[in-house]
Amino acid sequence: MKIIGTGSALPSKVVSNDDLAQVMDTSDEWIRSRTGICSRHIAVEETTTGLAVEASKKALDEAGISGEDIDLIIAATVSSDYLFPTLACEVQAAIGAKNATAFDISAGCSGFLFALATADGYFATGRFQKALIIGAEVLSKMMDWDDRSTCVLFGDGAGAAVVSAEEDHLLSMVQGSDGAGGMALMCENRPVNNLYRQLGPQTYSFTKMNGSEVYKFAVRTVPQAISEALEKAQISVDQVKYFLLHQANLRIIESVAKRLRQPIDKFPTNLEECGNVSAASVPILLDKVRGEGMIEKGDKIVMAGFGAGLTWGACVLEW
Repeated sequence: MKIIGTGSALPSKVVSNDDLAQVMDTSDEWIRSRTGICSRHIAVEETTTGLAVEASKKALDEAGISGEDIDLIIAATVSSDYLFPTLACEVQAAIGAKNATAFDISAGCSGFLFALATADGYFATGRFQKALIIGAEVLSKMMDWDDRSTCVLFGDGAGAAVVSAEEDHLLSMVQGSDGAGGMALMCENRPVNNLYRQLGPQTYSFTKMNGSEVYKFAVRTVPQAISEALEKAQISVDQVKYFLLHQANLRIIESVAKRLRQPIDKFPTNLEECGNVSAASVPILLDKVRGEGMIEKGDKIVMAGFGAGLTWGACVLEW
């Protein structure tokens, strides 16, 4: 597997911590000191599909190929516009990828890593040659905007990568899950409400999170997953140029850096202006560092995601 193009898209509306302080009992100091987040992009006219399509077109342009060259599309999301059709199929139609097989996966904030691993598995069978991997979320529609402890953390956006079944740049992949801890971060779907069980008028459910439990899970699990991925790749931690972690909380990133005994400047961030964008977080950050010329051919990078499920994933890439 080799990444041959990346792209990202963010809603035009930027909401600062001070903006939120005007409508809820919070402050810039409270949010920034606990999370490192200063602002986030919030969809107004944009949709999950629209953002995914924009990011995908940018990735295709950079790869120098058209939608017809893609034979596999995997979209990672928990906030698609429809339960069905899938986000991947919506993107397929929009980019003219008539030769592709398209489907979604749901693995929370680890979704992009899980989609990448799935494409790699398909590549190993020889069935597909070019894949479009997407992470896209509009989480603002799933937030209780009266819950200041949760809603201030999340943002909207999409990231995409075109990957090709050539060379061997994916050096290792580690995945895991702990369903026993899943209720620490959850959002209910529709309850059973039918001809034989009538509950009356229903309201939407919103995201609920036990922040301390998710934090403890992340700082324990992510360094272990990264260390395991490095061992499988036979790469030392000091050989890694950058660690691209899911952008959930600056304290988590700092804790991972400390446990790996690595300088914090090897951990690029964009949570300051994007917040937590779930499955879109890692590909948006990947597109940022690539676009800024921070990674060059031969560089070793680590990508890691963690979140709802509970799930985690980490991989080692040679650029």
